[in-house]
Amino acid sequence: MIALWRSPRLQALALGAIAACGFQPLGLWPLTLAGLALLLELLRRTTGARGAFALGWFFGVGHFTLGNNWIATAFTYQANMPAWLGGIAVFLLALYLALYPALACALARNLCSRTVGRTGALAFAALALTFASCWIVTEWLRAWAFSGFAWNPIGVALLGPFDTRGLALLAPWIGTYGLGGVAVLLAAVPGLFVRLGAGRSAFGRALWALPPIAGFAALGALMLLPDRWAPREQGTIRYTLIQPDIRQEYIDDPRQFENNFVKMAMLSLPEVPGRKRVVFWPESGLGDYLRDGYPDYYYRMYTYAGDPALARQRIGRVIGPYALLLTGAVDLVMQDGEDVAARNNVTAFDGYGDLLASYSKAHLVPYGEYLPMRGLLTPLGLSRLVPGSLDFWPGPGPRTIDFGSYGKAGIQICYEIIFSGQVVDPLNRPDYIFNPSNDGWFGLWGPPQHLAQARLRALEEGLPILRSTTTGISAVIDADGIVRKFVPRHTAGRLDGFIPPPHKPTAFARLGNALPLALAGVLLLLALSAVALDRRRG
Repeated sequence: MIALWRSPRLQALALGAIAACGFQPLGLWPLTLAGLALLLELLRRTTGARGAFALGWFFGVGHFTLGNNWIATAFTYQANMPAWLGGIAVFLLALYLALYPALACALARNLCSRTVGRTGALAFAALALTFASCWIVTEWLRAWAFSGFAWNPIGVALLGPFDTRGLALLAPWIGTYGLGGVAVLLAAVPGLFVRLGAGRSAFGRALWALPPIAGFAALGALMLLPDRWAPREQGTIRYTLIQPDIRQEYIDDPRQFENNFVKMAMLSLPEVPGRKRVVFWPESGLGDYLRDGYPDYYYRMYTYAGDPALARQRIGRVIGPYALLLTGAVDLVMQDGEDVAARNNVTAFDGYGDLLASYSKAHLVPYGEYLPMRGLLTPLGLSRLVPGSLDFWPGPGPRTIDFGSYGKAGIQICYEIIFSGQVVDPLNRPDYIFNPSNDGWFGLWGPPQHLAQARLRALEEGLPILRSTTTGISAVIDADGIVRKFVPRHTAGRLDGFIPPPHKPTAFARLGNALPLALAGVLLLLALSAVALDRRRG
């Protein structure tokens, strides 16, 4: 057993899992830095790109298996496949996602091949800088390759609790992927100071250790203490945001649609008649088909009294004549009188039940909202995790809808909010982002991780985000990523207030992921300079 543990690859596997403990709900960010720091030490001892690739791959398997464990829960809410497939699916996904840290390790080791065998501080600094650069690039690559899976970039571990930005206050300038590079550099600090202090007396080494100790103590305070520097302005657009606590087992049960609607309606009634407000309902909570032109049997099975016009009118009566409702809904795609697909939408209604506008989700969840390679996988017994035989079709991407005195709304449905630099129409900046979601099938770890990534989008874009979810965590996030109000998981509740105001466009809002990629280029240039200086001294 001891001999097995001495295997660098098994050590890397364990370090990956340790690093994932920095994500929510644990939030143990020092373990993320420790995992990366020890991975760097293993990487330093590796002599070839092939060995470095293997180290990074084992690290990634441990990292993504633990961090994405919530995916297994989704398999318990469908009947077409055995629930035990969930654990296998998590592991198989980790095998793929691990390719990205593996690529970062291999590239870093190959670019620093001239420093192999050198033990000095400059050689270690060159490796750390190169690895940080490669980590930024590979995380960005993971967000768009094969439609992208951007969940849990390492930088999200640097985000503090609800009332704290932590080191994520850098996100408006370097983005989430840039934060990942910062995490790698922070992890390298202890190793660098150990090497710089080599050859000193015991007293000298103790003095040399004081700066990093003081620095990490300051970082701890920054990560934990409430953020006193973020402004707390109040906006002018009044809102009501609900969390009906509709459990996942009732979401798609037609027998529960009316009960679900009543839950949402009771939480949405106006406190003061005649008051203007925007009402936010979650994804998946509304079972009615609200558009005209579908086959009659859809209305008979799913729509109140079999009449979409009546269903729309009663929504108007619930919210009142001076309100605007933004709600998750499902629309059908019809061709020649037949339903061929569906769209996951946010639909806007006024207080009279008139349909004003809609937005279709663009970033769909593979195996959740559509089955890739359906012709190959269906005969094998695989199906979508979301009930239904129709695949969802994607919309065109981020858009802003101008609702006049109710503000300009940007909309990102559920999973879409995790994609850094892809959540806002840059040519038509909104006043706020609405992020409806159904996190009821995300297990214990998924909802807090989802919320943390939404907070990073608020920081990057300088925009408030309002999250209405079926079971939690629903929240109002200001433009500094601070959670102003929230409803805990598995609690029915309602939030009222004024939508926090937006900031002026941040550097990231203007330049997007060009910023972290530019940072990666700067780090690589510094690394090459360190390599050259180390060779000259040698």
